[in-house]
Amino acid sequence: MNTSSDGFYPAIDESTTLSGVSWGAIFAGAAAAAALSLILILLGFGLGFSAVSPWANEGISAKGLGITTIVWLAFTQIVASGVGGYIAGRLRVKWTYMHGDEVYFRDTAHGFLAWCVATLVTATLIAGSVSSLVSGGVQAGAQVAGGAANALTQVAGKAAANTDSDQYGYYIDSLFRSDRPDAINDDAARGTVTRIFARSLSDGQLAAEDRTYIAQLVAQRTNMTQADAERRVDEVYARTQKAVADAKLAAQQAADKAAKIAAWTTLWMFVALLFGAFFASLAATYGGRRRDAVVYLETDTYVTTAPVR
Repeated sequence: MNTSSDGFYPAIDESTTLSGVSWGAIFAGAAAAAALSLILILLGFGLGFSAVSPWANEGISAKGLGITTIVWLAFTQIVASGVGGYIAGRLRVKWTYMHGDEVYFRDTAHGFLAWCVATLVTATLIAGSVSSLVSGGVQAGAQVAGGAANALTQVAGKAAANTDSDQYGYYIDSLFRSDRPDAINDDAARGTVTRIFARSLSDGQLAAEDRTYIAQLVAQRTNMTQADAERRVDEVYARTQKAVADAKLAAQQAADKAAKIAAWTTLWMFVALLFGAFFASLAATYGGRRRDAVVYLETDTYVTTAPVR
């Protein structure tokens, strides 16, 4: 066999100038993995929607839906990444005159690169769902303020909505207070009391002059004594405070639950992606070995000593 002047075989000299990355095989495996991931995700959405029911005690529970979603996501990553990695390893260039450890490393790298490309493509296609999940966890704290605001709105009612457009309504009402509360009609009295309650609930305390004035309005319209009217005002205000506190607590609990769900879902998505990277690399090494085990048919054509591609 002919050798060069430095003693190396021409085939070996040529192999050192070739790239160790078969991008065609990588993109082929990535395309297969991305397409299969998209199909399996759509299938999972369809199965999930069919299992959910708006009726009480019907369909799958929220916990069961979360578990099945995580399992299906892991299954999708394992299957799609495994297929993509196998294709990338099976279609890659065959390296000759190379140590087995180097071949093993290159096959693993091909599978990993195919998984990377497929993951980026799939993430782009379903970016809306991922961003909704992440934003749901980030905005969980904002729901606390929203829940408290909704509670105050429910207490304030229609008159409080008018107060939103006139933030000085409480002070203007105080200008027209008199010792004859019965001189104003019932609608005006309700609006005045509502604005007082809305402001007091935001401050956390009912002022003494407001308490006295509300008691006068109640006494004039219920024929109660001033003392009994003041006791009623205290009772109603205490119940209102409790309702607002309960609504705020419920909003905080809902926000905390949403944040935990978003956090756990994101963590399990991370684990599922790691599974996908591992199985893509493992399948690529298997595909590469199957590629190297192919026996080529002998022909009459002269076979060169150049590396087989």
